[in-house]
Amino acid sequence: MPYLSSHIGIRRELTINRFLAPALIFFGVAAVTAAIAVPVWLVPQLKVVPLDLDITTVAVSQPAGITDDDELPAKVFDRCSVSGPRAEVFDAHLTQQRRTVVIEPSDSDQVTVQSGQTVRIDRIRDGDEIVEPNVAAVDSARTCSDGVLTGNIDVVSLNRETSKPNGEIHRLHTVQAPAGVRTIEDESNFVEAPREGFQYKFGFDVEKSEYPYYDVNTRQDVPAKFVGETKINGLTAYEFVSEVPEIDQVQLETPSGEPAPGTSLEMPASWWGIEGVPANEKIVMDRFATATRHVWVEPKTGTVLRGLEEQHQYFKSPGWEDPGLAQPIRDFRMDVFKATMAWDSATEDRQSDKASGYVDQLRWGGVIIPAIVGTIGGISLIAGIVLLIRRRSDRPTGGQDLAG
Repeated sequence: MPYLSSHIGIRRELTINRFLAPALIFFGVAAVTAAIAVPVWLVPQLKVVPLDLDITTVAVSQPAGITDDDELPAKVFDRCSVSGPRAEVFDAHLTQQRRTVVIEPSDSDQVTVQSGQTVRIDRIRDGDEIVEPNVAAVDSARTCSDGVLTGNIDVVSLNRETSKPNGEIHRLHTVQAPAGVRTIEDESNFVEAPREGFQYKFGFDVEKSEYPYYDVNTRQDVPAKFVGETKINGLTAYEFVSEVPEIDQVQLETPSGEPAPGTSLEMPASWWGIEGVPANEKIVMDRFATATRHVWVEPKTGTVLRGLEEQHQYFKSPGWEDPGLAQPIRDFRMDVFKATMAWDSATEDRQSDKASGYVDQLRWGGVIIPAIVGTIGGISLIAGIVLLIRRRSDRPTGGQDLAG
């Protein structure tokens, strides 16, 4: 009887192993295959510009030796002085706000982003006093003393895989929008602004190289050159620097076809403060612009973690290279806008959180999930093979059956 019980137990075990071993082997092979296939399929699905992209950045003027007052570190042309006896430039504190969101048309291949930007004058020095300019309500008339200095809305469509402009939509709405972003409902008041460079985010897997970067203020693609690597909130960040070439803003297209207001002024030499020429001589000055832009990019996802812009706009003669022009006119420069604008810490924290989330998704999809599935599959495959070998070695012989 003991032998019979043992024999029945062996039979039962062999019967179980007959089905369990192939099942484990099948599951193991499937799991290992999935571990290999998941990164190949899933990671490309994650490496696209998200359709719920929503970025708000705030930059404030920084002390940079432009003025003697760190509380008012920027210089801004007083627009109201156009009707006064002479041109005035005041010290100011500025805030630049930009919100970038996804709008239609967007689909699996492209994403259209709308980015509204304003530069606001927070406070200025008026004589011995610090004054906070008022900001008019949306769509109401603006005066020369309004707190909104500039505003525009940029609309561009991007390839979701590369993050580069795809050439379908590229419009710049030259409007003042103190409330930030609004939807583009009319087809007026915009210019076409084609581009090739990155802007609101870089592509995935950024290298220590050079990339085209679009400057919306001068509407130029400029090289963004890698200059170094650092850490921002624990994340690796590549720093890129763009030197924006000088441009006469009179040359920039406008919806009306005429130079934008304030980009060219004809005023007496005395108003400009130019000496050495007759005081009442009318002199034309154009507004020129240049900039140096720094961006720090998380390389795996292309998320911009930090931004800093050294902006400089100034009046000078459009004929400054003409040797026949009076030297005082050729040498004249007057600041219109001069500031070093850097993202505030809250913006850096928000962008770091976004980048960390994207990096985690890529890590889970490309490393962690495949590793877990592959490990389980490997264990299952080995267990199945072991059971299969045991089944064959433990199979009762014919003599044993007859003896039973």
